Amino acid sequence: MTRAVRFDQYGDVDVLHVVDVPRPDDPSSGQVVVEVVAAGINPGEIAIRSGAMHERFPATFPSGQGSDFAGRVAAVGDGVTGVRPGDEVVGWSDKRSAQAEFVTADAGHVTPKPLTLDWIRAGGLFVAGVTAYAAVRAVALKPGETVAVSGAAGGVGSLAVQLARETGADVIGIAGEANERWLRAVGVTPVSYGDGLEDRLRAAAPDGVNAFIDTFGGGYVERALKLGVAADRIDTIIDFAAVQKFGVKGEGSAAASSAEVLAHMADLVAWGRVVMPVSAVYPLGRVREAYTELALRHTHGKIVLATGLPDAAGRQAAHG
Repeated sequence: MTRAVRFDQYGDVDVLHVVDVPRPDDPSSGQVVVEVVAAGINPGEIAIRSGAMHERFPATFPSGQGSDFAGRVAAVGDGVTGVRPGDEVVGWSDKRSAQAEFVTADAGHVTPKPLTLDWIRAGGLFVAGVTAYAAVRAVALKPGETVAVSGAAGGVGSLAVQLARETGADVIGIAGEANERWLRAVGVTPVSYGDGLEDRLRAAAPDGVNAFIDTFGGGYVERALKLGVAADRIDTIIDFAAVQKFGVKGEGSAAASSAEVLAHMADLVAWGRVVMPVSAVYPLGRVREAYTELALRHTHGKIVLATGLPDAAGRQAAHG
């Protein structure tokens, strides 16, 4: 037996449990079993677990949870080439099953973990990494243009601002004042959210904002339109109603979920071209506390679950 996160009904964090499940030792053809070292958590999982996304992403009970993982290959199925037991990999699960000590995934959903990439960042990389990649690609930035990013210090936003800078664009990061120093350190102009935001954005970009990436929701698409940003230069990863209402783009993780994109992001983080902040690491057994912190929506970077930590361990800060 091995352990995995499960929930049997929609609800708050109280429905989450870590339970004993059969260890997956016999992968099907084209699949691999990975012994998980670290697994990421994401806001979308809160929406799915609460039932808020039932129409779009219904859960089947009992449900597992999580997409991101990094670990060591434990077994491979028939027909699998290019990966073997013992290999260190980073990957994702489409079965909401990554928050576990062992996960089964398609062999095409894993890629080698760079030696210089630590386990914690590897484990939390997939969703935030490919989502940021897709969002920046969607707004088609050119050198010298100006792009604003909401939620600029969050898991996706912190990567998106840096990928945007890689294009040669000037980047404005909308975040809390506590994140100003970090944003400046990665070459981003910080602008505080809240009342008067549109005036502050106009002051920061006197020649106008050419594109907008919304990672937070809560009306940022409407603000971007008021600033004169064209609908086809706005991408939101969270405000699906705005996509339907205003015809803006809604490209996120699904638009860039490939081993090639994940490998690219892993290399960027491994070699320091992109900094991936991690705000906290929790043991698997304290998954409720991890999601409680994430739900506050003030996280700088990612929160990650580490299967090797004893459940008695508390929250561990891991900024970077």
